Amino acid sequence: MAQTLQSRNVTIRDLIDQFGFQKVQDENFFNEWRTDLPELTDLDKQFLDKIKASFFNLLDYPPLSEKAIQLTILSPLLFIADFFLPLHIKTEQSIEITSQDERTIIRGQLDILLLKKGLWVLVIESKQADFSVEVGLAQLISYLLAKADIEKPVYGMITNGASFLFIKVVRHQDSSPQYATSSQFDIRRPTHELYEVLKILKHLGQIS
Repeated sequence: MAQTLQSRNVTIRDLIDQFGFQKVQDENFFNEWRTDLPELTDLDKQFLDKIKASFFNLLDYPPLSEKAIQLTILSPLLFIADFFLPLHIKTEQSIEITSQDERTIIRGQLDILLLKKGLWVLVIESKQADFSVEVGLAQLISYLLAKADIEKPVYGMITNGASFLFIKVVRHQDSSPQYATSSQFDIRRPTHELYEVLKILKHLGQIS
């Protein structure tokens, strides 16, 4: 009898043990978040500065909920990255993937956004131990695995409003699926890391 895992409880260890998932350490596997990034306009930067100010305003009115993150941070960010033209958003997506030996099934509903050109975004709430975006990594990877075409990469982003992590997944015909992540970007840092997030979003929107 097949074992069923709920998507919200799946771990990276589950993906490794049941689906042979491999994390790729070679930087060339996922260099899309580092190379050929577009330049930002002064208007882009002014908009991002306002988004950053909105984040610090949210901190004064806890808790930092998922809906608040979507409204004040994620939606404006995706708008200036041109993901709303044309509009293509889906939420609460169902997934089901089965291991190669058909003994394990991952099934569930994800609070996730599907954007045009194959970029998927997962929003997690920023609270206590769940603050790190790493808590959503296995959840998003399992979703990307279910949606990936053979040999064609798919991309995702996890955010809790403060931190941003990009993911690439490739599903192969005759070998184990692979994934890699970007560095983590934090809106709190004084080095304007939100600028880099927008550059990456724009670039992935062009190539995916």
